[in-house]
Amino acid sequence: MPKPRKNPSITVDDLWRIERIGAPSLAPDGAQAVAAVTRYSMEDNRAAASLWLLSTLGGAPRRLTQCGDKDGQPRWSPRGDLIAFTARREQDGRKDTQAQLYVIAPDGGEARRAAEVATGVEAFRWCPDGRRLVFVSWVWPELRGPAAQARQHKAFSGRKESGYATGESQYRHWDHNLPQGRVPHLHLLELGAEGAAGKVRDLFEGTPYELGRAEPDATHFDVSPDGRRLVFAFDPAPVKRSDGRYALAEMELRSGRVRVIAQDADWDFASPRYAPDGDRIAFTASHQAVKHTMPAQLALWEREGSAWALVSGEWDHAVHAPLHWEDDGQAVLFTAEDKGRTHLWRFDLPDRRAEVVVHGAWVAAFDKAAGTLVTLANSALHPDRLHAHLPAEPPRRIESFNDALLARIELGRVEERWFKGASAAGSAEGDDVQMWLVYPPGFDPKRKYPLLHNIHGGPHTTAGDNWHHRWNTQAFAAQGYVVASVNYHGSSSFGYAFLDSITHRWGALELQDIEAATESLLRQRWIDRRRLFATGGSYGGFMVAWMNGHLPAGRYQAYVCHAGCFDWVAMFADDAWSWHAKELGRWYWDDMAQIHAQSPHAHAAAMATPTLVIHGALDYRVPDAQGLAYYNTLKARGIDARLLWFPDENHWVLKPRNSRQWYGEFFDWLERHDPGPRPSAKASRRGKA
Repeated sequence: MPKPRKNPSITVDDLWRIERIGAPSLAPDGAQAVAAVTRYSMEDNRAAASLWLLSTLGGAPRRLTQCGDKDGQPRWSPRGDLIAFTARREQDGRKDTQAQLYVIAPDGGEARRAAEVATGVEAFRWCPDGRRLVFVSWVWPELRGPAAQARQHKAFSGRKESGYATGESQYRHWDHNLPQGRVPHLHLLELGAEGAAGKVRDLFEGTPYELGRAEPDATHFDVSPDGRRLVFAFDPAPVKRSDGRYALAEMELRSGRVRVIAQDADWDFASPRYAPDGDRIAFTASHQAVKHTMPAQLALWEREGSAWALVSGEWDHAVHAPLHWEDDGQAVLFTAEDKGRTHLWRFDLPDRRAEVVVHGAWVAAFDKAAGTLVTLANSALHPDRLHAHLPAEPPRRIESFNDALLARIELGRVEERWFKGASAAGSAEGDDVQMWLVYPPGFDPKRKYPLLHNIHGGPHTTAGDNWHHRWNTQAFAAQGYVVASVNYHGSSSFGYAFLDSITHRWGALELQDIEAATESLLRQRWIDRRRLFATGGSYGGFMVAWMNGHLPAGRYQAYVCHAGCFDWVAMFADDAWSWHAKELGRWYWDDMAQIHAQSPHAHAAAMATPTLVIHGALDYRVPDAQGLAYYNTLKARGIDARLLWFPDENHWVLKPRNSRQWYGEFFDWLERHDPGPRPSAKASRRGKA
């Protein structure tokens, strides 16, 4: 017998009541952490973020900032006397038009603007002396001095023209045009006395150096332990592209002298971090000359001999930034995926051996100081939580922001399953493929349930044991579906061969995996074969469009295609066009047949399944013309279709009210094409349960 239901299922409004915790930063003594916490208002359709202090030794969290609404990226100073963060605020009668750097004492008081930077602050790191910081700002490289930058910024902001003119190959990313005529430079800020603005110097001024143009953040550079040097990743190519192969350079902060320390045209280097002795630098290296899908591996540069070497080459995992050295300089901490989970790993350098320090579900961020480790982690059963890991003690929760809300909600059971999918090598026996199932709350195996495929994007990502706010499998299951998330061939976290197996033949193996998963579930008595649905976003959207042209009508009752790739020739308008030939095998002008063989639009004549198409106008990764072309094609062919188009959303749907509409249209579409009754109440659809 099914267990009696005690609490209602999760609703869309519940998802937006969840407080979202940012990456933690530890005080030098490890006794406290600071993190940004974001709260959303469905009524106001906006978010507000503030900083919170959390004791790693016990005690209630304390809110540190009150006056801002987008306080973020907090970092504790090496002295422990200040916390720096980025924000847009109004202070001393001046309102920030760009994000600025602020500092605040951890015992409270008012935050102060550290400097006025006309071009804004993107990301930063403290110098070891605790009185200087290095930050990223987009500047006009031909100009000299902060005053000239400020004048140009004022003139540019006040212009009447709206056109974007460029000769660059890389000119937009994700959902925004890159600042016209500007590049990301590193700057040195010397904090002024209380109430005085700090002194700012552009470290790259007069040089050809710049950081990567796609979201340059604090993993792109580091400051040496003695505060004398700076290491950074840069693209040495004269023409910047999104697939550039980066090198590492080191700068002496006093003289400004720069020397390239690691460069190889076959490799892409990233995420440099100094060892505690300052004479070694850990970084990630990807052997792009072998293939563009090669994983980022751990590498080490040594000052003695000025040479670098790969240290994790025998370990079949991709290393994720940031990297964090242990105090003894004998190991490096980082996160890495493993079979649909993300763990925190310790890589021992002398033994070349990796071991799990903290097991996921999904470790999203971490920090360590004075022997204390703090992790931010989530799972398919809960959103992000912060834990302190002290030596010889069990992990300790250091916050409970969402506990009261979740205690009132019943979530579905989560299960990991494996089945035989496609065979990448063409052998008779299929490869082992992982699938996550989320069951409806109160699941009764004696009843029949509809099946909902939730197909992940990428394609080289993974459906994990994690909490996803935009594609929340618990919210899907709450509508009465058994939700299946298949890690098809091409997914990450299962080794390089599995990830690379789909290259130059997109669609084929993935479809076999999805269909094998469906067949394995149809053997369960509790799946209703008349009620099969498939949904996906980005590459998952490509997959449902691909399925529509390759499976017979009636196999699935309906599809949902969010931000899906439809026509690989027209997709050349995206921000990642330089990867197309690498993934598909040819440039479209060299071999149109090869491209069409992998493009859903070329199989439109066979499409017959009703589809909801969703797209955002600010999506530059998969331009919205892809969704519009797919929708128009379906309408022209007389196939039942519906379009949900957002003029103000990108690849994701980030505004609370738009998200509510998204889920509403999503559930309504599935219900409209569901031939049978659903076992759960329909009232929870729009937050009414």
